[in-house]
Amino acid sequence: MKALHIITGLGVGGAEQQLRLLLRHLPVECDVVTLTNPGPVADGLTADGVRVTHLGMTGNRDLAALPRLARLIRAGGYDLVHTHLYRACLYGRIAARLAGVRAVVATEHSLGDSQMEGRRLSPGVRALYLAGERLGRTTVAVSPTVADRLKRWGVPAPRIEVVPNGIDLERFRFDPVQRLRTRRRLGLPEDAWVIGGVGRLTAAKNFAALIHALPRLADNHWLLLVGGGPEESVLRRTAREAGVAERVLFTGERPYLPDGSPGPDLPSLLCAMDVFASPSPEEAFGLAVVEALACGLPVLYASCPAVEDLPAHSAPTARRVRGGPEELARAVAAVHAEGPRPRDVPEAALHYGITRSADRLMAVYGALTSVSPSPEKAGSS
Repeated sequence: MKALHIITGLGVGGAEQQLRLLLRHLPVECDVVTLTNPGPVADGLTADGVRVTHLGMTGNRDLAALPRLARLIRAGGYDLVHTHLYRACLYGRIAARLAGVRAVVATEHSLGDSQMEGRRLSPGVRALYLAGERLGRTTVAVSPTVADRLKRWGVPAPRIEVVPNGIDLERFRFDPVQRLRTRRRLGLPEDAWVIGGVGRLTAAKNFAALIHALPRLADNHWLLLVGGGPEESVLRRTAREAGVAERVLFTGERPYLPDGSPGPDLPSLLCAMDVFASPSPEEAFGLAVVEALACGLPVLYASCPAVEDLPAHSAPTARRVRGGPEELARAVAAVHAEGPRPRDVPEAALHYGITRSADRLMAVYGALTSVSPSPEKAGSS
C-alpha cells in the first residue's frame, strides 16, 4: 500500500507532530504534502526518510493549488490519500477525487464545540466542512467526544471511525537525572515548585489564567510555559503586570521528537515540572495532558476528552478544574499540600500508546483499500 498524507502546514503543533510520530509506526509507504509552512516538522520528517513536498499554497483561496495537487496525487500512484487539518482536508479531498483516488480518509484533529484549530466556527465554515466531508470515505475522530461533535454537525455515524492520538510512552517516562539537569539548565532555584503548561501560545489555550493564578501562590511557585505562538508577547506583558515575570519561564517551541534543536526537548521539560495544568476550556483530545500523565505528573485540566472518555480510575491523578485563576490557584495549592508522589504512569496514558493507534488506523486503511481501489489500479489488474 502506498499512501499520501496531506496537511495544511508542518510547523510545531500537535497534529503535525502526531503525523510524524504516526509515520514512524505505520507499515505503509508514505509521502507527505504540506500546503504551506514547511517548518521544523518537515525537517524532522525528511530526517526520518519521508519524502515531503511543499505545494507552495499562498492562501485559503489559492485555487491554482488544486490542479497541482491533483497532478501530484495522480503521478504518485497512491492507493490512499489521508488529509489532516481543515484546509488540507478540503483541498485534499477534492484533489484526490480529481486524481481518481476514492480511498480518502481525513483525521479531525481540532474540532471543538465552538472553535476549530483555535478559530471561532461560523455557519459558512460548517457548511464548507460538510460539503468537503462528503467527498471522502471516512472521517477519523481523535476521541469519542469529537465523534459525537461530528455526528451533531451532520456527519453520518457509519462514516466516522475513532482512532485516538498516540504517544511514545517510553520517551515520556520520568527520568530523575533529566529532571535535575533540565532544572539547572533553566536556572530554577532548588526549592522551586514548578507548574507546567504545554501548547501553542494562543488565546484559546487560556494560559493567561495560569499567570494570574501565580500571585495567589507562594513565592516558590514557578510557571514553565512550553510552546510558541502569537500570544507570547501578550503573556509576557501579563506576567509583568501581575508582578510575577521573574517566576514565569517561556521555553519557545519544543519538538516532541529529537530534531537537533538546542535546549531540552519536551519530555525533559515535563520531567522538570511538579504539576501540569491545561486551562484550555475546549479541546478535541488533550495530547499534552496524556504526555504529562505518561511522565507521572499530577494534572489539572479544564477540558480533556482523552481523560474524560475513560473510566475515572484510569487517571487518578488528573482533576478537572472549572473556573478562573482563583480556582486554579486553589487546585495547585491542594496538589502541593499532598507532597511528593511517585511518578507512576497511570492506565490512561498506557491506553494511548502509539502502536495501538497505528494498528487501529491500519484497520481503517485496510477496510478502505479492500473495497475502494482507484480506477487506475483497478484497470491495471
